Amino acid sequence: MTTCQPRLKPKTGPAQLVAILAHEGVDAVIDVGANTGQYGLMLRREGYRGPILSFEPLPGPRRVLSEAVAADPLWQLAPPSALGDAAGTVVIERSAESDMSSILPQSPLLARLSPSSAVVERLRVPCARLDALTDLVDPTWRRLHLKIDVQGYEPHVLAGAAGLMSRIATIQLELALQPVYAGELDWRVMTDRLEAMGFVPALVLPGYFERKLARMLQIDMVFARQATGSD
Repeated sequence: MTTCQPRLKPKTGPAQLVAILAHEGVDAVIDVGANTGQYGLMLRREGYRGPILSFEPLPGPRRVLSEAVAADPLWQLAPPSALGDAAGTVVIERSAESDMSSILPQSPLLARLSPSSAVVERLRVPCARLDALTDLVDPTWRRLHLKIDVQGYEPHVLAGAAGLMSRIATIQLELALQPVYAGELDWRVMTDRLEAMGFVPALVLPGYFERKLARMLQIDMVFARQATGSD
């Protein structure tokens, strides 16, 4: 989430994330909601050298992202499509702060706290299920890290990845301590949902702190498969 206030990020978080990917034997990263490529560049800085497949449907951020991808032979940019739980089209509300754009409508709370995030246009884009993209998700990738940062639409992307779930080793989600989009699920619902899928929290990364409320509104959480008795 973007506000007018500085973002508070832990210095050790990215290194811890890459350590988890190495420990879990991740052989490819699926980056959903790539924006301008910040996540992929962070992974490279911290030493992850494997394949990255990034999804970003909005033209502006996508142009910047494509420059980063062009300089990295193991980084692939998917066609300009959103991801969800069904194929078709969706409308994205493009925010003046590009990383605040969402398929879900903004709440009155977000409008009050972050007027700089106002919606400037609505774009209709294609939408696909991740597990249907067999031409993009290389079948040799057997231990995937699925990162989803789509401003409240995470449950729909997860549902559309169901057919790949046996190949997903770790999942990273942006979670709401205070929902700021209409229909956004809070962190407790999402952590329960991940636990039901066999994943448990492995790392919590502080997200965005709103000084007007003196509250953190969002966090990132990394989940790994729950160990079994034979592990």
